[in-house]
Amino acid sequence: MRFMIIVKATKDSEAGVMPEEKLMADMANYHEQLQKAGVLLDASGLHPSSKGWRIHYSGEKRTVTDGPFAEAKELIAGYTIIQVKSKEEAMEWTRRFPNPAVDGKEAQIEIRQMFELEDFSPGEAVERFRDMGVGGKK
Repeated sequence: MRFMIIVKATKDSEAGVMPEEKLMADMANYHEQLQKAGVLLDASGLHPSSKGWRIHYSGEKRTVTDGPFAEAKELIAGYTIIQVKSKEEAMEWTRRFPNPAVDGKEAQIEIRQMFELEDFSPGEAVERFRDMGVGGKK
C-alpha cells in the first residue's frame, strides 16, 4: 500500500521562507528512518504557488492561470510517498512526521492512500501504465 503524506502550505512557505537548519535536520532524520525501514519511495518540497500555474478545463478548452493562489491552506508545500503493509503502519509513521512549519508554528499534513493498478478493472490502458512502470507494482 502506498500513501502520500501531503504537507500543506503555510503563509511562510507561500512567501518562500526557507526552513531553518533544525527543521531540515528533523526532516532528514525522519526520512532516513523511513529509508532504513525500506518504506520511503520519494519526497520533495515544492516551490511557492507564485512560481506555478493551474490549467482549468471546460470540455476541450483549457485556460492557464498563473500563481500565486489565494488560499495557502489549500495548497501543497511538499510530499513524502511511503509504501507500507497496512493503513495502521502508515498511521504509525505519519504520527512521527516532524512539524513542517517554520519555528514550530501551526501546520498540517494530510495522508492519502494512492491507487494501485490492481484497484482498476483489467484492460489495455491499465497494461499500458504497467508497461510504463507507473501506478504502483510492476
